[in-house]
Amino acid sequence: MPAPAAGPSVNVVRVVALVSGRVQGVGYRWFVRQTATARGLAGSATNLPDGRVEVVLEGPADDVAAVLAGLSGPDAPGRVEDVQHREDVVQGVPGFTVG
Repeated sequence: MPAPAAGPSVNVVRVVALVSGRVQGVGYRWFVRQTATARGLAGSATNLPDGRVEVVLEGPADDVAAVLAGLSGPDAPGRVEDVQHREDVVQGVPGFTVG
């Protein structure tokens, strides 16, 4: 019996974004969770003491890019003033957490 054909390789990435503006107390983390999990991404959205939200996204590069672009989109709650992001080492985290 022949071995099953391998599917296309998926470029998995991890991005850490710092979102500033009025993004705490407005449902922003839950918005990020819903958006990310709808695309099957893992990661987290966490309030920081300085008023920003740290967003970690891990999964296929195209899906991560789409969610990253939406962090300051018109559907995002609150008022996003800036999004700074960097790539990081993929850690294989399971699920998506809100902290």
